Amino acid sequence: MLERLVGLEERHREIEELMANPDVATDMPRMISLGREYSSLGAVISVYREYRKVSTQLEETKPLLEETADPEMASLVKEEIGVLEQRQATLSDDLQIALLPKNPNDERDVFVEIRAAAGGEEAALFATELYRMYTRYAQTRAWDIELVDANETGIGGFKEVIFEVKGKGAYSCLKYESGGHRVQRVPVTESSGRIHTSTVTVAVMPEAEDVEVGIEEKDLRVDVFHAGGAGGQNVNKVATAIRITHIPTGIVATCQDERSQLRNKQKAMAVLKARLLDKALNEQQEALTADRRSKVGSGERAEKVRTYNYPQDRITDHRINLTLHNLQTVLDGGLDALIQPLMTEDRNQKLEDASIS
Repeated sequence: MLERLVGLEERHREIEELMANPDVATDMPRMISLGREYSSLGAVISVYREYRKVSTQLEETKPLLEETADPEMASLVKEEIGVLEQRQATLSDDLQIALLPKNPNDERDVFVEIRAAAGGEEAALFATELYRMYTRYAQTRAWDIELVDANETGIGGFKEVIFEVKGKGAYSCLKYESGGHRVQRVPVTESSGRIHTSTVTVAVMPEAEDVEVGIEEKDLRVDVFHAGGAGGQNVNKVATAIRITHIPTGIVATCQDERSQLRNKQKAMAVLKARLLDKALNEQQEALTADRRSKVGSGERAEKVRTYNYPQDRITDHRINLTLHNLQTVLDGGLDALIQPLMTEDRNQKLEDASIS
């Protein structure tokens, strides 16, 4: 482990020199890539340097125990050695965690797509609840939210809503949200008071860079049309909405939220690139053997990841069998109560896999 850390520290210094090179500084894609790697390594190197410092202190302190004849001083030295050994062990554990394989997309901005599935209007209304939940969670993290596209129903629900979340570590937290979300409650339109079950799917896609997703112009079909839905009396006067179809895959991205056709096209293209990257990542995930696939990170839309039961004030994450009785707190943006245990489980799985291999 220590040999590997020495190599990482050398790489950290090498990146620092490269980023100071004028030729590299003018190559933005490379600078972005190097900056991301530098930031990722920085966290590991910081712990490693602290570990090295504590280890040095421990080596210098241990001989003092043999050299001193004063019982009181010996007691103080023993206490100091105990503190240093405990700190060294903690840092050693931290280094093992820091050296675990990281998802290269963890620090990226994300596109989140929420779609009403089974349940009609009730599913669409719950899609709105989830959109509100993620918006409030983003606020607690000081992340920015930018709406890309929304298909609203007549009573305030979303058949589909797509938005971008911009902020450090957005994907590392929100990636666990991908999958099927089930809601159990009495709909406002239900006069008999029966509990209905509806489902909504969530897809979280890391923002793609141009160097990762090669798209040729000949493979695209761009349609311009009049925006629909809410937006004031000017919404249908000018054709500004954009639909881009990637012909080889059939993947479609639409944006009609902006008044500018150019801005809508830029947003739609960003979503298209994210969907193509997401498709590639899912194919890589499918290539993994079943026993190596993380149960908290598969992110398949058909997979039921969570149930929100309103009558019982209960929210259950089925991947880790975690049940909480603070539904409204979570819906108000307190998602860390679920995300942190998912992160811990994911990390423990990786530590277990690392020890096996």
